[in-house]
Amino acid sequence: MTTSATTSSALPSRRLGIIGSIVGALALMAAVLPHWVVPMIFPPPPADQVIVDTGHRIKDRVIARVKGVEYQAPKVEKSAGRSWSEAASATAISLGLLAILLSVLALIFREERLLAGVAAILGTGAIAIEISFVMIGALILIAILYVVANIIGLF
Repeated sequence: MTTSATTSSALPSRRLGIIGSIVGALALMAAVLPHWVVPMIFPPPPADQVIVDTGHRIKDRVIARVKGVEYQAPKVEKSAGRSWSEAASATAISLGLLAILLSVLALIFREERLLAGVAAILGTGAIAIEISFVMIGALILIAILYVVANIIGLF
């Protein structure tokens, strides 16, 4: 008696959900790791140097305005660390959006919902982390500008 019972129960496909989860995990790594790894490889300039440089630029801008001359900002080269950070941010957001897209496609093609949900959460998390780092950077920049403005007596 040969039991060739082909139990082809209709298991939902997992292909898009698995791919989306992998892409989402890569997006999360691209969002988090460069903020720790890049500063170790390419250390940023000291904070006092950044504050002094910003103060000089503000002073030059005020002097140019008082003289009635158009201010010409000096050309600043991007550091290697900044280039890597920008590339990692763009990669994280792109992969996060791709993970969300794969999650939506997995739901459209009636694949397993758990993997589609994991892909969507990982993609959304990567994008949220990138936005939070941008907001933290903006707050730090505002604080530095406030300190410099206080030092040169604008407030």
